[in-house]
Amino acid sequence: MKSISSRDNPAYKKLLRLAGDARECRKQGRTLIDGPHLVAAYRAQLGLPEQLLVSESGANHREIQDLIDAHAGSDVVLLKDPLFKALSGVDAPLGIAAVIRIPQETPAFTGGSCVLLDAIQDAGNAGSILRSSAAAGIRDIFLGPGCAGAWSPRVLRAAQGAHFRLRIRESADLGQFLRDYRGKSLATVVGGGVSIYDIKLTGDIAWIFGNEGCGVSPVLAALASQLITIPLATDIESLNVAAAAAVCLFAIARN
Repeated sequence: MKSISSRDNPAYKKLLRLAGDARECRKQGRTLIDGPHLVAAYRAQLGLPEQLLVSESGANHREIQDLIDAHAGSDVVLLKDPLFKALSGVDAPLGIAAVIRIPQETPAFTGGSCVLLDAIQDAGNAGSILRSSAAAGIRDIFLGPGCAGAWSPRVLRAAQGAHFRLRIRESADLGQFLRDYRGKSLATVVGGGVSIYDIKLTGDIAWIFGNEGCGVSPVLAALASQLITIPLATDIESLNVAAAAAVCLFAIARN
């Protein structure tokens, strides 16, 4: 097991850039996953990570020791606690993280229901929608321009392992996708749409969720088969986009 004890270590500086910049993730073709749950989920779905990072205090915990043992053959690096905390980005680091490769190729879309994200900028919202999508049985996700980086550590943390069950496509041309899509497409709007509880959610559906402030763009709204609204109490203007997505995706179960 290798160890890093200095912030000036070149390998650590590279990890620190990876932890804090989605553009650096794209540049390196790698990203960080943080915590025992994500590390175990990655191994279960995709195999061994490129590198395992362990804090000195974390190495003393049985759960983390078991994960290290389960990753025999991986490159394991032991970090001083302050160095690990700076990488983790959370107040109470869980003692283990991993460097993984970002998938460079995604299989061609062959149909079925899917989720389209239109300029979802908040990493927490993006990750939560990915998590709800996976839980609802949807596998294909398309992120248009202006979205948070799907493989940034913050989005990965919010999605809690959903990435490893999804086919994620970034910088997608959502307009062209909708023109070619053979199912129906439903765009969520604050008002003026048909209540989600008044339509039959059968067949293949492309769900379109829009920017936190501006909603679905006019271009995509015009291409949608139907605009839908979630009925709310009169004194509430709108739901957070991640909450709205969860309501929509699980409304399928009612049908």
